[in-house]
Amino acid sequence: WGHREFARQVAFLPQHLPSAESLTGRELVGFGRYPWHGLLGRHTQADEEAVERAIALTHTEAFADRLVDTLSGGERQRVWLAMLLAQGSRFLLLDEPLAALDIAHQIEVLALIRKLCDELDLGVVIVLHDINYAAAYADQIVAMKDGRITHHGAAREVVTDAMLSEVYGTSARVHRIGDTVVVAV
Repeated sequence: WGHREFARQVAFLPQHLPSAESLTGRELVGFGRYPWHGLLGRHTQADEEAVERAIALTHTEAFADRLVDTLSGGERQRVWLAMLLAQGSRFLLLDEPLAALDIAHQIEVLALIRKLCDELDLGVVIVLHDINYAAAYADQIVAMKDGRITHHGAAREVVTDAMLSEVYGTSARVHRIGDTVVVAV
């Protein structure tokens, strides 16, 4: 893919979000349409519909007319996620989307991503350091150490005492409750 086609197919959310100073939620979500018409291109009716659909899918209607910088971390993360959806990409790359969120917002964001992934048939790659969240929400887990893939597969296959020791150098234990994998000290 060329640069523009890549931008249409793959949406990326960095760990440290850029400033959205003086932008409303709707304006930020509208930036997701950039790969389709460029920075100075005019929004069409299709663009407006994509923006409104993304806002509805992420349940961010209440934040659409508020300044992004006034939102809580979880609210802000959902608006940025709406921007990715407005882009209309088939794949999402999310780098630590839970950074600096409290536990309630972490669960809310991951549940929303899981739901959107299933409903929209999106391919989603998420960088997470919380192995419990990865095991609970991911179809596949890729464990890495020193930039190399050490393990990959379903959570029940990958998350083991041996993997935790090898990758993290810890003596944490894996507990299984039915199909649920829980890592505890």
